[in-house]
Amino acid sequence: MPTDVSSKTPGDPVQTAPAEQTVQTPAAGGTAAPPAKMSRESVTVIATLLVATFVVILNETIMNVALQRLMVDLGVTAPTVQWLSTGFMLTMAVVIPTTGFILQRLSTRAVFMLAMGLFSGGTLLAAVAPGFGILLLARIIQAGGTAIMLPLLMTTILTLVPVTRRGFVMGNVSIAISVAPAMGPTVSGLILEHFSWRFMFVFVLPIAVAAFAIGARFLTNIGENEKTRLDVLSVLLTVPAFGGLVYGLSQIGGGEGGPGSPAIIALAVGVIAMVAFVLRQLRLQKSAAPLLDLRAFTFRMFTVSVLLLVVAMIALFGAVILLPLYLQEIRGLTSLETGLTLLPGGLAMGLLGPFIGRLFDKVGPLPLTVTGSSLLVLALFQFSLLDADTPVPWIIALHVGLSLGLALIFTPAFTTGLNPLPPHLYSHGSAIMSTLQQVAGAAGTALLVSIYAVVSAASGMVAGMHAAFLTASVIAVAAVVLAAMMRKTAAVESPAAELAGAAH
Repeated sequence: MPTDVSSKTPGDPVQTAPAEQTVQTPAAGGTAAPPAKMSRESVTVIATLLVATFVVILNETIMNVALQRLMVDLGVTAPTVQWLSTGFMLTMAVVIPTTGFILQRLSTRAVFMLAMGLFSGGTLLAAVAPGFGILLLARIIQAGGTAIMLPLLMTTILTLVPVTRRGFVMGNVSIAISVAPAMGPTVSGLILEHFSWRFMFVFVLPIAVAAFAIGARFLTNIGENEKTRLDVLSVLLTVPAFGGLVYGLSQIGGGEGGPGSPAIIALAVGVIAMVAFVLRQLRLQKSAAPLLDLRAFTFRMFTVSVLLLVVAMIALFGAVILLPLYLQEIRGLTSLETGLTLLPGGLAMGLLGPFIGRLFDKVGPLPLTVTGSSLLVLALFQFSLLDADTPVPWIIALHVGLSLGLALIFTPAFTTGLNPLPPHLYSHGSAIMSTLQQVAGAAGTALLVSIYAVVSAASGMVAGMHAAFLTASVIAVAAVVLAAMMRKTAAVESPAAELAGAAH
């Protein structure tokens, strides 16, 4: 992956300027001229990565609806079967922080082959798994591949796409990261209605293998590799740090939050290990290559964008968990009906992504993020007013509104946050964003599900739902404040993107 070191020192913030500013290219002889379009090679690379990312993210959510079926077929208890989701999350949380090193050390093609090879192998193993243990191992292998894909996609976009086109391309990324999770429950519901749970993997496998084959045939190496040294201690610290936080939060969300519980112990270990991990990275930044370069936080818009994404992910994951609970437990809908109810919102988020990306390239982040965060607050507050008789069409409309709000946040936040980073921080910035999204998702789930469980036990499920969504809407107010701080950022154009613009 690209490792061309900018002339700026890593800690130097980039002076803000309109994002739409044109890029100086050698071909223009110093005259500002916007790049017409990307090269065919660049389009092929990004399209391949987009398809692969869609498949791996779809797989992440496809399992949730099938847990009940798996308990019966495999003869395991609810706490045991939950490890298929928890194990996946834990692996993601541990692997993602290492992707900054992986993307710098290996070529684009090698990283893609590693990611899709792991994912395809894990999918095949899951399809033929004779029991729960092998199925869990397969999910862990899948998660290893999934963890690498999104940072790879983000870093490649930053490397290949000229500044004036980044919003549009990032908008296409939202199709993968929003439509895929929305389709997961629907697809798994349809499969489970007619086939065994193994076919969830059987149907995904050909697509994964096809993406692997296309990548192996057409994917070219982007940029130069850097001979960075892997800090073993940092890698070892990622396991208790990120793994402890995600596991502890996920268990609290499942109701395991009492004093002395494994969840609290895991959280305590996670916090201590996280402090040690951060101190280790700060020390390595002075003399060697850190595993996760925290100098990305010296860029103000990166920090604001990351915080905005964290708040949005807390709200999103809470809604993703709570809405199916409401629809199934209170309204009595089947898994398939629940999936179909939530599908329009996910489709709206994804289909609007490219349009929002184009709009971002023209007007910048501020109007979009303020509008999106306001919609987020309003939708979540309306969800807090749901009762046992609320019409389903109104629920669908609210979910579409929530999805639109999130779409208006995600594309501007990703692009504005990553734009000002110098090329040698692209991979680290992408890894930081992906890691904190995992932790935020676990935190949102833990907080809101715990509130739902406690209030439901005392006052009934409807009251529990009201309390959980009201909490989410209060948290979302922070997104409005952060959104108001968003500003256009100048981007450090990578050499590859400059050439892509100059070529046309």
